Amino acid sequence: MRQLLVTGGAGFIGSNFVRHVLAHTDDQVTVVDKMNYAANAASLDGLPVGRCRLVRGDVADPALVDRLLADHDAVVHFAAETHNDNSLADPEPFLHSNIIGTYTLLEAARRHGTRFHHISTDEVYGDLPLDGTERFTEHTPYNPSSPYSSTKAGSDLLVRAWVRSFGVNATLSNCSNNYGPYQHVEKFIPRQITNILTGRRPKLYGDGRNVRDWIHVEDHSSAVLRILDDGRPGETYLIGADSERSNREVLGILLDLLGHGPDDFDLVVDRAGHDLRYAIDSSKLRGELGWEPKFLSLEAGLADTVEWYRDNPGFWSAAKESTELFYAGRGQ
Repeated sequence: MRQLLVTGGAGFIGSNFVRHVLAHTDDQVTVVDKMNYAANAASLDGLPVGRCRLVRGDVADPALVDRLLADHDAVVHFAAETHNDNSLADPEPFLHSNIIGTYTLLEAARRHGTRFHHISTDEVYGDLPLDGTERFTEHTPYNPSSPYSSTKAGSDLLVRAWVRSFGVNATLSNCSNNYGPYQHVEKFIPRQITNILTGRRPKLYGDGRNVRDWIHVEDHSSAVLRILDDGRPGETYLIGADSERSNREVLGILLDLLGHGPDDFDLVVDRAGHDLRYAIDSSKLRGELGWEPKFLSLEAGLADTVEWYRDNPGFWSAAKESTELFYAGRGQ
């Protein structure tokens, strides 16, 4: 039985990973989360009694982090500030959480010999041409575009340096865009779903041609667990499900699933520095570790997601009004 620490485990991807671990292993899980606006304790409701506990705290707090890592066999580091729009408005929290937080955890892992897995994003690589076929690999040079992606790139480099210089037993993964249950309504897919469910019109940045490589959060979770168990120390693995679609195409699927016409949306001001296209080559992960996604169809994954938001308004309704007021103030 492993004692597993999950940072940021009350957020979207972290909480789904916790649920996956508890369903597929005998691990005991401790979640550490500072419970900012993007975290929600309800994300951890209904988990097995006695196998998961929540500690409220900041991963940039050295004393707290040292106490926690002393009692755990491994840490999976999800905790991060992640919203591009917020990083453009105020970069400082991204430096604090993504750089200082990662450094603090790495130093504690070095002292205690803790297995470390670092969660990152494909956004560290910048973007690709809309009309190209190139995909990101583990060897693609970093070229981040925003304060968010820059601080994630910096945290990745810290992990690599602590592996090489100090022998920390760490792996890294860079994943494509996630969707699924328990995601905050500020994000693209849940925002459009909940707009429709609350009688609002969906919103599309710019011309909607920007392409993302989408993956259901359950598939991301299974990949991370596989890397934690079987990944080679010091290695980076890219996680993707071969589901490249433009934002316009994704919105079209959602409109159809929710019984609306294909043109029932508003175009809004584009995001500053909006990356054009992301695409992941996950062949290393699939070949070395034998991982495959469960959701092979984006349409099926989005249908599953729509039903979850339809069935769980108690999770997202409290944040909906303030989120839409924020975006209205930005013309979005």
